Amino acid sequence: MAKTYTLSATKLEELKKELEYLKTVREPEVAAALKEARSFGDLSENSEYDEAKNEQGKLYARITEIEGVLANYVIADESARADDEVGIGCVVTLEDVEDGFTEDFTVVGSQEADPMNNRISDDSPLGKAILGKRLGDKVSYEAPMGTVSYIIKAVSK
Repeated sequence: MAKTYTLSATKLEELKKELEYLKTVREPEVAAALKEARSFGDLSENSEYDEAKNEQGKLYARITEIEGVLANYVIADESARADDEVGIGCVVTLEDVEDGFTEDFTVVGSQEADPMNNRISDDSPLGKAILGKRLGDKVSYEAPMGTVSYIIKAVSK
């Protein structure tokens, strides 16, 4: 069974545009670079050809990845949950039980995750721990440094 990807409507449009760009602009550019590199002669010692083949591989891998997501996605339904319930698209303020430090996280689908900017995936250990929980709930999850516990201090859409 294929994995289902949860996307926001914005991310869905971004992926569709990226796929269109890759197929209509980048693919012909890479094909032209590959053709030019072939014209330089001996392929066994042709670094331009090797680079063009690598670029082609990356391009086709990204196209395949996007097509896989677009074939198996669902749009996050934010209206189906209560206002104080954590779901995709929510900004959640968590307070560390041990030191009282608070931090805001945005819960997003796996295709939109950016942990460096506190955009956590619904598939991450923390994301799984807080999904469906409500304001005031205590949540714990296993991190590489051990069990981490938080209290949900705020939930906003």
